[in-house]
Amino acid sequence: MDGVDEIVREFLIESYENLDQLDQDLIALEGNPTSRDLLSSIFRTIHTIKGTSGFLAFAKLEAVTHVGESLLVELRDGRRHMDQRTTDVLLAMVDTVRLILTSIEQQGSEDAVATDDVVARIQRTLDNVPEPDDAPAAAPVAEPAAVETEPAPAAPANKKVRAKTTDTSPTEEAAVVAAPKKIVPRRRAAAATPGETAPSVTAPVEPTAVEPTAVETTAVEPDVAPAAPVAPAPPAATQPAPTATPASAPAAPAAAEQSQAVRSSSDSSIRVDVDLLDELMRQVGELVLVRNQIAQLAGPDANPDLTRSSQRLSLIATELQEGVMKTRMQPIDHIWNKMPRIVRDLASGFKKQVELEMIGGDTELDRSLLESVKDPLTHLVRNAVDHGIEMPDVREAAGKTPAGTLTLRAYHAGGQVIVEVRDNGKGMDPDVIAAKALERGLRTSEQLDAMSTAEILNMVFLPGFSTAAVVTNVSGRGVGMDVVRSNIESIGGQVEVESEKGSGTVWRLRIPLTLAIMPALTVASGQEIYAIPQVNLLELVALDTTRTAEAIELINSAEVYRLRGDLLPLVRLTDVLGTTSDRDGSMVIAVLRADNQRFGLVVDRVLNNEEIVVKPLASQLKGTGTYAGATLMGDGRVALILDVQAIARRSLVGEIGDVAADAARAQAVQEVDGEDLLVVGIGDGRRAAIPLEAVTRLEQISTDRIEILGNREVLQYRGAILPVMRLPEALGAMGNHAATELPMVVFSRGNHNVAMVVGEILEIANDRGAERRPSDAYGSTGLVVLGGRVTEVVDLHTLLQSADPDYFEEDFDSESFLASFDAGMVHA
Repeated sequence: MDGVDEIVREFLIESYENLDQLDQDLIALEGNPTSRDLLSSIFRTIHTIKGTSGFLAFAKLEAVTHVGESLLVELRDGRRHMDQRTTDVLLAMVDTVRLILTSIEQQGSEDAVATDDVVARIQRTLDNVPEPDDAPAAAPVAEPAAVETEPAPAAPANKKVRAKTTDTSPTEEAAVVAAPKKIVPRRRAAAATPGETAPSVTAPVEPTAVEPTAVETTAVEPDVAPAAPVAPAPPAATQPAPTATPASAPAAPAAAEQSQAVRSSSDSSIRVDVDLLDELMRQVGELVLVRNQIAQLAGPDANPDLTRSSQRLSLIATELQEGVMKTRMQPIDHIWNKMPRIVRDLASGFKKQVELEMIGGDTELDRSLLESVKDPLTHLVRNAVDHGIEMPDVREAAGKTPAGTLTLRAYHAGGQVIVEVRDNGKGMDPDVIAAKALERGLRTSEQLDAMSTAEILNMVFLPGFSTAAVVTNVSGRGVGMDVVRSNIESIGGQVEVESEKGSGTVWRLRIPLTLAIMPALTVASGQEIYAIPQVNLLELVALDTTRTAEAIELINSAEVYRLRGDLLPLVRLTDVLGTTSDRDGSMVIAVLRADNQRFGLVVDRVLNNEEIVVKPLASQLKGTGTYAGATLMGDGRVALILDVQAIARRSLVGEIGDVAADAARAQAVQEVDGEDLLVVGIGDGRRAAIPLEAVTRLEQISTDRIEILGNREVLQYRGAILPVMRLPEALGAMGNHAATELPMVVFSRGNHNVAMVVGEILEIANDRGAERRPSDAYGSTGLVVLGGRVTEVVDLHTLLQSADPDYFEEDFDSESFLASFDAGMVHA
């Protein structure tokens, strides 16, 4: 858009936003043709584009919108009823307008776009002239290239829309290609708690050029409060625009109120250049580096004023980082709002019935990652409609409803955004996939016999792999699923697939919240420092010299560690890097997960758990396949970020790969059947179990580091002030008050941190198959038998809230907490 006049640039940005909303409003109007709000909104949008295009001398754009406006006038005045043909030509008009805008943006003129066909088609509809048999299909949806725009107003996540096709008249049958009987887009808010191939996804996605079917849309009242909009409210939410009839005097104040409301909504938001946001994010990253450096200087022996200033800096930097991150976040609904149209057109072309359900559209993701996810997600949706959902007669023969269900779901889990594409279609047959792999020479019979179902399903990600019997213009050429995975992994994400023959398929994308700053575990190998992304880290295991000799086993030539009864394949970081270790026999195992497999990465030492700023790799290191980036540590040293997935694929081969596959299967059973628990001693021979997923870190601290502030204990820890609670006393046990070293469990949630002192750290156990009995004792949710011993399950919600009443709140007032800390210091 460099050569485009500033006025034209603003016109393009506004028009693109309006067209995205227009697609949704037309689909909704077809199902609710009496809605004056929807019709007024559509009319105003087209009228605005027409008026501005005339002012800017875009004759073709003005002609297309003018004839479209004439059709809308007939609808508004009641001289025409909304039917399938009207919807089709209006959608074709929207697509043509989008093509014209793209041409203006990229070439500076509208001359390259042919508009005669769509104008004639709308005119025939106005004149009630039947369409000829060879009527042109609806123009494909054009994706604007290289234009940065603000997202269209996001639909509330709890909005539900039900659409179904209407019967066509005999004159319309020739223009309709195998109309599906029903397509049901639905949206609802995300739950409080989470869980064949096509052309390359790198190209812009366009729906199949088929004649869309009519859709009847029924708006459903929201069942929960709508999500806050990220942009001015859509026109449909305002009062209906006045008709051509002069308004009466009492209506004037209402019109004035409406105008004022629109102005206020518009004034509440501004457009910000994306480059400016990127620069702000870069500067915040530098601030995080400075914070880490000062935190190292402000250690336990540093000047108290420096320590307190460092703590303030840490809290302020964290809040600033979160604030800047919010400016870059956009709801995933921004890319979902095109899905109902895509599914509608594809279902029409394939003569299928599809119900589309979208859950969690208000889940937010970094804008740069959102753009990277759009094409892979669209590819998976097209594949699901093409290959996943069966024909209506096939579904009925299998005892299913004629209409298949396609569900898009997004939610936050484990510091990532999980996006699921789920269908209840035919699923994938592992036997068919294995036969195709054998036929193409990708695997031998012996290899296939040793592979698990999950491993066989993962072969669909191999380049050129496809089981489609028929190649369509949408999919079946074996190009795409490998690109989907490579695109997602290029932004630090993962792709997983689960499928059951006859029941359906789930594609699961795991996306990091941002690529700029990430939490990581820093480790040492020899004299060098490396960072492991926490999204890949499951747990840490420390073994002294004696335990190392007993615990490490060999299967042929592969080292394994028996972790809670399951074999864990080991990969030594020194072997990956070609270096030597300076350890004397003890070891630390970082239990990692990549591509649905667990393995242990043996390192020399664990250093710290901190947020790091990701820097790009030098060209000399990019080709090694070992590193995902670099970062600068607080002491000025450079640490390389390990690419866990690349290390896993390169190291988990042969015998160790077989062990990894067995471990993955065992872990899958464990995850379904039980929960991992951290077992601790609390004195008097009593044991307690803490859900492992809630634990952030285990520490051993000196008792003299605990300070008394008023009637509570606190601890200065990693630049933060942690309230301390003692688990033995909370559960009524006798703790060891004479100990000089205390085991401590650290819990973190946002800016909240709590330190829980325990008697001793015993083990990590799984309650698979164990029966829990309820308990009404304070601080306990029940009793469970672990390792032959009765163990109390800790009620974390009650105990952590007693230590920090705001622990489970969304917002945290760091200034008030620091004020109370300062008051306590003065009091002390």
